[in-house]
Amino acid sequence: MIPLSVLDLAPIAEGSDASQALKNSLSLAQHAERLNFNRFWLAEHHGMPGIASAATAVLIGHVAGGTSRIRVGAGGIMLPNHSPLVIAEQFGTLASLYPGRIELGLGRAPGSDQLTARALRRNLSADADEFPQDVLELQDYFSDEPRQRVRAVPGTGLKVPLWILGSSTFGAQLAAHLGLPYAFASHFAPQQMMQAVEIYRSTFKPSAQLDKPYVMLGFNVFAADTDEQAHLLATSMQKAFVSLRTGRPGKLQPPEAGYLESLPGEALSMLESVLSCSAIGSPATVKRTMDAFIARTGADELMVTSQIYDHQARLRSYEITAQVHGLSAA
Repeated sequence: MIPLSVLDLAPIAEGSDASQALKNSLSLAQHAERLNFNRFWLAEHHGMPGIASAATAVLIGHVAGGTSRIRVGAGGIMLPNHSPLVIAEQFGTLASLYPGRIELGLGRAPGSDQLTARALRRNLSADADEFPQDVLELQDYFSDEPRQRVRAVPGTGLKVPLWILGSSTFGAQLAAHLGLPYAFASHFAPQQMMQAVEIYRSTFKPSAQLDKPYVMLGFNVFAADTDEQAHLLATSMQKAFVSLRTGRPGKLQPPEAGYLESLPGEALSMLESVLSCSAIGSPATVKRTMDAFIARTGADELMVTSQIYDHQARLRSYEITAQVHGLSAA
């Protein structure tokens, strides 16, 4: 049985606000800890009306402070948005407050549109092409004896575990070269998943952090007591993707019966593609679909995300997921 983990975007539901979304994130993390999920990661997005996890390190501190055992991390920090030193200080502080529990997943996408990216960085000279060098710089800040004259305090010597995130073969090659664990965003960009995993595993070089390749794959789960209920819950996420792809991002909408039937063919094709790594249904359906995905990919771990409008239904979805996978509640 492979570990299961949780990816949360702190979704802001229609009729609610960021304050409630952040409370829900802590509630979900505590729920995941009780259910013995392995880790709880929060994503970095900016300028999105329906996502409250923009200040990711701050939210990680909030979640870690409200839990006691579960690993808490970033899935991920979009490194082109930040100075590596600032991230080293932020996560060095978190690792000092919560020893042994903080992780740092790193991505090279901006997590925003170009206008927001410019506001974050003031200029776009620090682009994704510098990502490999930024990762090396960050690794150095966390080492026992950094080569750089500047020190991250806290940070130096803490060896915060790093992950490389990706949705293409670029991240797979970098993670393999650096000997780091690799998390693939198959929950919304599955097209190159198998190719990226093969490249990562076949070219992996052992490192001080990791002696053999380790792959975690993103996976959507919408679980309920019946298939019909689960498919209804999934329409909120489906609406969110259609709105995002048509340039109208907004808050997470209530589920809507018959939503898929109302869509044009191109929207249905888009959803079928981007959400192909999903389990939607009753406990039996979720178990069958999830087991088949694990067998097909050989994943070492799944990171489950469940963008569900009603918070209690979302908690129930994770509870069903844990039960069918054989996790034992604490």
